[in-house]
Amino acid sequence: MYHNPVLLKESVDGLNIKESGVYVDVTFGGGGHSKEILKRLGDEGKLYAFDQDEDALENKIDDERCVLINENFRYIKQFLKFYGIRKVDGILGDFGVSSHQFDQAERGFSTRFDSDLDMRMSKRNQLTAYDVINTYDSSGLQRVLFQYGDLRNAKAIVSALMTYRQKERIQTTVQLKSALQRFLPKHKEHKILAQIYQGIRIEVNQEIEAIKEFLAQTPQLLDRGGRLSIISYHSLEDRPVKRFIRTGQFEGEPEKDFYGNVNVPFKKVGGLVVPSQEEIELNNRARSAKLRIAERI
Repeated sequence: MYHNPVLLKESVDGLNIKESGVYVDVTFGGGGHSKEILKRLGDEGKLYAFDQDEDALENKIDDERCVLINENFRYIKQFLKFYGIRKVDGILGDFGVSSHQFDQAERGFSTRFDSDLDMRMSKRNQLTAYDVINTYDSSGLQRVLFQYGDLRNAKAIVSALMTYRQKERIQTTVQLKSALQRFLPKHKEHKILAQIYQGIRIEVNQEIEAIKEFLAQTPQLLDRGGRLSIISYHSLEDRPVKRFIRTGQFEGEPEKDFYGNVNVPFKKVGGLVVPSQEEIELNNRARSAKLRIAERI
């Protein structure tokens, strides 16, 4: 079961679609955003959709204007080039984990099920959650939980994992909970586990690196006036998006030309867009969503 697409109208409106344009949906999932884009395209229009998860292929849209590419969006330029596409009119991304991935017990994304520790968004990835938890050294695990899970007590949590690892390998979600029981008071168990899972999942899938690699390619891909419409769900995703739109880079200040003019690839379109209360009530996943729209200068 794939979720209702978050901020559907707002994110597709943000692309300012031209009927004969070429658009990219880099997070196809259940195909909700792609279907809305196709509705607004004419016969000459074209949509290229990306999804690294093999399960998403089952949602392929029977429309000759749409090409579904089973790859990570970090390779966007390479695969569009393969299809002879060098410039596009708009790119849409909806980051994070799909509800389908959370609901598949065997994928190991959810704290609700007892399952093997996997968390790979693509089965072709080598690294799994099991590998991170059982083979990373103490400083590596601390980095993952502190940086990606925002856990202030990462050092103590890692110490408990290391102690448990000396007895046996941590293979399942139940064993992981058991190893960390003293850090999981009943009233906070879900929140803390969610942070731990988030940290490990981001590491397994190299999510932040993939987002930065993807964003870095967008200025070359988008035609002048082309739009970028990006939905993110937590500050680790939103921060690089916000910064890249503002400065064209992830660190430091934007470059200036000989005359001191700032040289940036994008201009912001409108302000930050968040879901209405009504949408959040219909789809709880939308509660932390943030949409940013930018136009290629």
